[in-house]
Amino acid sequence: DQLRDTSICRTMKVSALALVALATSPSSCHTFSPSPSFLVQRRSAVQPLNGNGGMDAYDAAMKQAYGQQAPPAAAAPVPPPAPVAPGPASSEPINWGAAAPAAPPAAPAASEPINWGAAAAPAAPAAPAAVSAAPVAPATPAVSTPAVGGGGGAASAESAIATLSTSQAASVDKIASAIGPDLELKPDLSWTAETVGGSAATLDGREAPGANGNVAWLANVNVDGTMSSLTIFNGPLTDVPHLLSRAVIVGGGRDSIRFTLDFRPRAYGAYEMRDSDGNYPGPDVLGRDAFTYSGNRNDFDGKFGNEEVAAFVEGLKGALEGGVVNESAPSELDSLTRGPLYIDITCPLTEGNVAAINNARSQAADYWLSWAMDGSHAHRPGAPVNSQYVYDSKYKINAYGALLEEYKELFGGDGVKLAAAESGPLDEAYVGGGS
Repeated sequence: DQLRDTSICRTMKVSALALVALATSPSSCHTFSPSPSFLVQRRSAVQPLNGNGGMDAYDAAMKQAYGQQAPPAAAAPVPPPAPVAPGPASSEPINWGAAAPAAPPAAPAASEPINWGAAAAPAAPAAPAAVSAAPVAPATPAVSTPAVGGGGGAASAESAIATLSTSQAASVDKIASAIGPDLELKPDLSWTAETVGGSAATLDGREAPGANGNVAWLANVNVDGTMSSLTIFNGPLTDVPHLLSRAVIVGGGRDSIRFTLDFRPRAYGAYEMRDSDGNYPGPDVLGRDAFTYSGNRNDFDGKFGNEEVAAFVEGLKGALEGGVVNESAPSELDSLTRGPLYIDITCPLTEGNVAAINNARSQAADYWLSWAMDGSHAHRPGAPVNSQYVYDSKYKINAYGALLEEYKELFGGDGVKLAAAESGPLDEAYVGGGS
């Protein structure tokens, strides 16, 4: 599952925009994954940041997460995607809708930023296999107004996280049962006995590269007495939203719990540009791209963020007693990766609130599973899969960057290895329906 072509790795390294200045001295290029320092900027200009980051930074994090050696390669690695095309000067706007060139040109010079809009797509993948009728798609879960939490008195951090982690493991088992053996455990990328912030930490990492489910990376993470987190990145064969579901104990007295949930769109919709009235810039600001972004938003709303799901998410605000929506301004990377249904609430750590969060997380996982097993969300073979792969690769790198800052704030130095491990391989290493 790892990127294995040293020359490709070197090209990506010198072309990358420095996002995180973690490494202070050069280290060898493991060719494990693309650099986290690719920065997809808001709809237009690429602005490189100063500092030493790139492949060295991600390699350093992976060394910290898994020891001195990066995880070993799979028995038969698939050739990596072609290097991206040279980009414009940093002030030149990105055209997100530009078609990829027929063949990738020579690698850009180290001083040239990457033009994301004109990046060459990887080689056209094989057509995905027809979705088998043999797992039966789960029915879309019924939505009921969540009961208001808060009852039952205060809960301890240890019991709350134990409850949430047990339920999360049950959701992962349900997903594994529906997808079947295609959802493979990745022991080399999983944790069984790590320590984060002085607490025991585990990570159950899996993937399903085939057409059945098409999971690029699933991370079931537990930090005892502190956090329960489920991250699912989908593969390029479908447009099913990525899933983020996290509960973490916060507050100086460890007497509050922060709940974050998001169904993350698979196409850029300029969501970070939405104003306080819920409106988006039109053609007068974005030009013709406004219609592309509007179409992407409408597609997401019609297939996934419909009235039922939106009501489910909105109902969570009233379901958590004493809950306060976190409205602090997000970082740029965070704003670029959030979907329109993103919710982030902090509430008192009570048994009722823990129960309400637990129910909401289970229902969110059920929504994701029903979509993942619905063959109508599969891309047609060819260009749509290529385009999805290119977008996902950039998106996952941005998501890693946003998570890195959040986990460093929560866990200090241990947040570096946790962010790298939970984000998983940053290059999918496959673009077809094969395994």
